Amino acid sequence: METALTRLVGIRHPIVQTGMGWVAGPRLVSATANAGALGILASATMTTDRLREAIREVRSRTDAPFGVNLRADAADAADRVSIMIEEGVRVASFALAPSPELIAELKGAGVVVIPSVGARRHAEKVAAWGADAVLVQGGEGGGHTGEVATTVLLPQVVDAVRIPVVAAGGFFDGRGLVAALAYGAAGVAMGTRFLLTSDSTVPEAVKARYLTATVRDVTVTRAMDGLPHRMLRTELVDSLENSGRARALLHALRRAAGFRRLSGLSWRQMARDGRAMKHGKELSWSQVLLAANTPMLLKSAMVDGRTDLGVMASGQVAAVIEDLPSCAELVAGVVAQAEEIIGELARGGASMRT
Repeated sequence: METALTRLVGIRHPIVQTGMGWVAGPRLVSATANAGALGILASATMTTDRLREAIREVRSRTDAPFGVNLRADAADAADRVSIMIEEGVRVASFALAPSPELIAELKGAGVVVIPSVGARRHAEKVAAWGADAVLVQGGEGGGHTGEVATTVLLPQVVDAVRIPVVAAGGFFDGRGLVAALAYGAAGVAMGTRFLLTSDSTVPEAVKARYLTATVRDVTVTRAMDGLPHRMLRTELVDSLENSGRARALLHALRRAAGFRRLSGLSWRQMARDGRAMKHGKELSWSQVLLAANTPMLLKSAMVDGRTDLGVMASGQVAAVIEDLPSCAELVAGVVAQAEEIIGELARGGASMRT
């Protein structure tokens, strides 16, 4: 199934596995790449030394193209970009808009730049700065998210830019891929669906919690940092929403100290990142401190398996996922279903369902 995305990055299928912190490690990324899709390595929770090791580990497991996701506003973003270029990474994925200078440096080294956006104006901005493609996530997506549904946001962005658009938020099967292509997208990106595979290193107890989730169990809360964050509703979420501000800040400070030790960042670097975050999202300092909570709360679930103490970021599609296929089985199934639907439409044999 060839599209502008497959031609741009050299993959066989127009499917992207998103760079989920603590989840998108070498095993998941290489399994995705070997399945013919684009795996994205999450680097924000890694030290720079671990990032280089992880890239080399992926390379040892696959010859297929893959990408690395990083924060454009991180204090060590330039160092991470240098590592990506030195190690021959094919794609640079960004959760926030990279600067024109960063885009130019990456493109000059032959790296494909694909920022993620949640609004039409952001897509127009990065396209004007030279981004090669853009990933647009609607409100159905997990983690930090917006209020506009994919079915409304996607056609806006497709009409606004002249670069390939990857659709994210609410995709999990071949029907969604066909719908995204019909809207004019060049492919789809999936996070929760890849998290729930046998190749994912997320603990089985956590996967089981996702598999039992209903539509009502996937919620949006501002308890993390004042910004809308889509996740599974748990006792912890209820507790955070009901905690007083002073207590929440105390817990956030403790977890920020833990993340500093894990990430290898100094307090000065974390403060610099905080200033960048505050400016980019117009957050208060209290919200910046609470945002430092998130990496450790995610680690508690995604690495340590603590469904009682961890945060489980989730797209709404968790409510309709019931199995744990391998990445190879998932990608093959999505593509086969999409091709079958396209074939039926071409033959005029698609039936209306009521």
